[in-house]
Amino acid sequence: MATGFATSAHLDGFSRDHLPPRSAWPVMDTGLAPLSDYPDRLNAATELLDRMVAEGHGHRPAFLFEDAVWSYADLLDRANRIARVLVEDMELVAGNRVLLHSPNTPMLVAAWFAVLKAGGVCVATMPLLRARELSHICATARIRHALCDHRLGDEVDQVRAEMPDLAHVLRFSPLGDGGQSLDAAMASRPGDFANVDTAADDVALIAFTSGTTGKAKGTMHFHRDLIAACDCFPRLLNITPADRFCGSPPVAFTFGLGALVLFPMRHGASVVLVESFTPDKMLATVARYGVTGLYTAPTAYRAMADIAVNHDLSSLRLCVSAGEHLPHATWDRWHHVTGLGIVDGIGATEMMHIFISAAGKDIRPGSTGRPVPGYQACVLDDDGRPLPPGSTGLLAVRGPTGCRYLDNPERQAAYVRNGWNVTGDIYRQDEDGYFWFVARADDMIVSAGYNISGPEVENVLLEHPLVAECAVIGASDSDRGQVVAAFVVLRDPAKANAATVEELQAFVKARIAPYKYPRRVEFRETLPRTQTGKLQRFRLKE
Repeated sequence: MATGFATSAHLDGFSRDHLPPRSAWPVMDTGLAPLSDYPDRLNAATELLDRMVAEGHGHRPAFLFEDAVWSYADLLDRANRIARVLVEDMELVAGNRVLLHSPNTPMLVAAWFAVLKAGGVCVATMPLLRARELSHICATARIRHALCDHRLGDEVDQVRAEMPDLAHVLRFSPLGDGGQSLDAAMASRPGDFANVDTAADDVALIAFTSGTTGKAKGTMHFHRDLIAACDCFPRLLNITPADRFCGSPPVAFTFGLGALVLFPMRHGASVVLVESFTPDKMLATVARYGVTGLYTAPTAYRAMADIAVNHDLSSLRLCVSAGEHLPHATWDRWHHVTGLGIVDGIGATEMMHIFISAAGKDIRPGSTGRPVPGYQACVLDDDGRPLPPGSTGLLAVRGPTGCRYLDNPERQAAYVRNGWNVTGDIYRQDEDGYFWFVARADDMIVSAGYNISGPEVENVLLEHPLVAECAVIGASDSDRGQVVAAFVVLRDPAKANAATVEELQAFVKARIAPYKYPRRVEFRETLPRTQTGKLQRFRLKE
């Protein structure tokens, strides 16, 4: 077990026991107020929800969904009722991990807070994930409890059939009033709950990210990490209770969690939740609800710029981009059409949220920005030594949050070097301290803001009976930045036709999240390999 912590409230010590040793952590700098003033006992749900109601925000709108409006008091009531169900019906004990599987709905947010209130650890998953991916997450985090949107229940049931340890599963409707099992259970519970007195360094969240090996990796964040994220990047945004946000990232993605839950609630603002977005729907949402702040990926800004003149965007004051590099041309196009500058930023699941950005007059189009308050950043050479301004190297960052992988010492050693979090991005830092993106250092495919592992897609394709060999890379694309491109050697070359392309694409969509499917498929007689048999992906990229 890692040592040097406050006394944990977790009766189930799995999360703390599977943290990396302190010696493998990055430098954690909390010298910036108020980060240095957090108490030893801290429950993020208490801080973000209960406190806001106690301080007079209970009547204010928290979440809007279609025609429904939940106030902060409504959200607190639902979260308390769900927390009671978790403890009284599902036998949750503090420290248990809880799978949350749902699109962006008010009930997902209520369930997320309920887990923290009950002392559990949230493991939220993106709604497009299939049973295959969920099974790996449940096995890695040893999950016994799940709350899921009823429309995604079949995927969770498949996991449960294969994993008897997933003993407690309840379903909910988007607003908790659709007669599902969790809806009914919470309706009979009172709307009060005594939050578990968690330590500030108890694990609150295990966020899974996909790496180049194709296996999802759990990253562990404490209760104080969630609050620290609220007190760093949002300083650039000047959020007020009058603000209303919306965006495309899933709440299960740390970018979406911060943008659509943590940051607005820290300031008493409101959020419009939409289950799925198209560019036109996003702009229509801004106009309908008077949205002031928008979060999405560069791909969406490129698409929306072409139709923005068809919508009233007069309420919009803040546009934030993350998930992939924001091209200068996209920034210029959006600014030309709307008059609004996009706040670019880079974050990582390992770091919880954005750590380099710039807003307002500090924006330099094409640059990601400078370290946000509380963080330091530099570029490193291949030996891990900081380089002077003007140099290009590996981006490294440290601050109040940092990388702690769940039971993954090999990956921990690769990500944390000499106290720095090394993200795998290649950057250049200029004389004024601005950081400029150069490239990804690994084989991760970044498509429309999603990180996609090439080897994971390869593994699925190789399960198809027609496929003898395959290789997957990221191919440049003007709309998505990159798309998944598969080079396939068939067992029967006579099958190399359009029908087989569609068959392989459908095969992948059915087994892993559909956004990972290869949009381009090219058939080859052979694949380039070294004399020792290693695949030469760089030759395919050429």
